[in-house]
Amino acid sequence: MSNTLKFLSADMVEMANSGHPGAPMGLSDVLTILSKHIIHNPKQPKWINRDRLIFSGGHCSALLYSFLHLCGYKILLDDLKKFRSLDSITPGHPEYGLTDGVEMTTGPLGQGVANAVGFAMASKLAKNMLGEDLINHKVYCICGDGDLQEGISYEACSLAGLHKLDNLIIIYDSNDITIEGEIKIAFDEDIKKRFESCGFDSIQIDGHNFIDIENALRKAKKSTKPFLIIAKTKIAKGAMELEGSHKSHGAPLGKEILQKAKKEAGFKEDFYIPQDVKLAFESCKEIGDMHYQIWLNKLEKSGKQALLDELLNPNFDSIKYPTFSKDTSTRVSNGEILNTISSTLKGFVGGSADLAPSNNTNIKNSGDFPNGVNLHFGIREHAMGAITNAFSAYGIFIPFCATFFVFSDYMSPTLRIASISHLKNFFIFTHDSIGVGEDGATHQPIEQLSHFRSMPNLYVFRPADANENIECWKIALKSQNPSAFVLSRQNLPLLESCNIDCTKGAYIIKDSKDAKIILCASGSEVHLALNCAKELEKQGINTKVISVPCYDLLVKQDKKFIDSLFDKNAKVLAIEASRGFEWYKFADDVIAMDSFGKSAKGEVLFNHFGFSVENVINRAKSLL
Repeated sequence: MSNTLKFLSADMVEMANSGHPGAPMGLSDVLTILSKHIIHNPKQPKWINRDRLIFSGGHCSALLYSFLHLCGYKILLDDLKKFRSLDSITPGHPEYGLTDGVEMTTGPLGQGVANAVGFAMASKLAKNMLGEDLINHKVYCICGDGDLQEGISYEACSLAGLHKLDNLIIIYDSNDITIEGEIKIAFDEDIKKRFESCGFDSIQIDGHNFIDIENALRKAKKSTKPFLIIAKTKIAKGAMELEGSHKSHGAPLGKEILQKAKKEAGFKEDFYIPQDVKLAFESCKEIGDMHYQIWLNKLEKSGKQALLDELLNPNFDSIKYPTFSKDTSTRVSNGEILNTISSTLKGFVGGSADLAPSNNTNIKNSGDFPNGVNLHFGIREHAMGAITNAFSAYGIFIPFCATFFVFSDYMSPTLRIASISHLKNFFIFTHDSIGVGEDGATHQPIEQLSHFRSMPNLYVFRPADANENIECWKIALKSQNPSAFVLSRQNLPLLESCNIDCTKGAYIIKDSKDAKIILCASGSEVHLALNCAKELEKQGINTKVISVPCYDLLVKQDKKFIDSLFDKNAKVLAIEASRGFEWYKFADDVIAMDSFGKSAKGEVLFNHFGFSVENVINRAKSLL
């Protein structure tokens, strides 16, 4: 079984002439024994109580695909032969939603460890909601030296120990090799002590001794703490000249070395699967189906079918949103919206990176994890994003997470994975501009808005008031993509009676026949644009104002709609307290930030950097 996994993986890399054979060959013994412990059902790949298997080292994808193929998932032998080919379901690193059986998109090292912690946390919360008879699965994560050197893994495992996640088993492929050579040139920590200090149980074993692996897994499954198995392995095990060498990490072994290794193991053909091995792996399909049928019987007797259906199919149209009658910051209005959503959708869960009072993200009267839906991440933004990504992929939760917008920089990799994977995860970013004020340049976001608007599959909403905020949430909840909400610290006036329509990303908030100037803006700058329009009209200059709460939606619209916004005979001036390069797609000129901010009161800074009625009017008139 182990050799079949090993050589299928090596054959895939060889045929593609690209990939990573070393780690799959070193881990095949571990995965062979692990396959006897994992409870999953290839016939029902989305079964909520399946064990989760996450390869944090996504470069081991050849091993994962080989395993899934042998277990009977919808991955054919031809798919293995198309490894790393255009439009194949076996890309170089595993992608959630593309390949049957892949639990999470991994590749950026360390993220998968944090995802595994997220799955384990989601499982704990699901167990409290649905009962231990229905939710009692394990989460297995296979990681390597690179994963544990990345800071995100430590952030996440610190939380795992705090919450005593006894359903989490991490298997560390400790082969002492990274791309540059032996790990001791850059890494010599006592990993066992590190994890034990975080609250893990741990054991070190020979990762090629089947009995050691079996005993370690049995011990891990009985632990009352999260568990780390340190499996000492050899990279490219069985590949003779390349065994133990960093040269086997990211390049094909070469036909001569691979054929020699196969001959030694009694394998002659490429992509060879012995019949007894095929039957041994496929038995997991029948065992998994048996577990699934037993679980269905428990579900029928539990009285939890209606709750599970509600969690799996949330009714977004049933939400009764709050009403707003006075000026308020969008972070405060957002807090009320979050609480309203939570009171309707039982799977709505989330928290902040130690900023809930400032982000306004506390869900009232709902308790803290694991007994409630409020998650406390501490100051761990990177892990927070990966953990909530896992909550989204878990299947019954709609997660959100929050921090100051400037600290979204710590979260960019997790937002990117959410976007690649089409995960419904809501990223709440408050303190959206130089309006932050006295905290100064380090806390005032400048370039972040343009960055996230440029990210495919991510909707970035920057509402101008509380009511636009509601309309943005209605769109975001029904989207199959992640969304970011960029919200003000300072109070914003309620927009005067107008037909708010955010469905296409932008709408005319103040029209003007034969407009000579069009002012477009988002967030707090919409109110500045409206004030400027009044002054321009007093001077006889017809002015239209466009609110753009979601630039990403706007750029997807057809030419007819774009032309209806931007009159061909008018000059367009965009106003936004950020870098603003993207506005030149529509605008003749942009009033934006050309530097970092400063420390002063927000209103002083807006005036200082040119976001004043006087400056906007002068720039608008200069276009005519």
